[in-house]
Amino acid sequence: MTTKELAEIPTIDVRTLPPYERHPRIFSVLAALKPGQSFAIVSDHEPRPLQYQIQTRSPDLFDWTYVERGPHIWRVLISRAGSDCECCCGS
Repeated sequence: MTTKELAEIPTIDVRTLPPYERHPRIFSVLAALKPGQSFAIVSDHEPRPLQYQIQTRSPDLFDWTYVERGPHIWRVLISRAGSDCECCCGS
């Protein structure tokens, strides 16, 4: 993914949020994502606990891709699996 493509994706920079707002904000965005849509999060620490929480709540519904892996900044692209196809194919 190019820098330009990444810049066009909605991003939540959790470094600017109080800790108690971070996960609720992310989960509200996840709930609104349609199949095939994505958003990014930027964090100052490894977001692995968030990844486990998402996988536990919604197994196989979201894809998780590291764009940047520390040591000072982690950037993750989270995409809703599937497509927005409403035909009978099940995608």
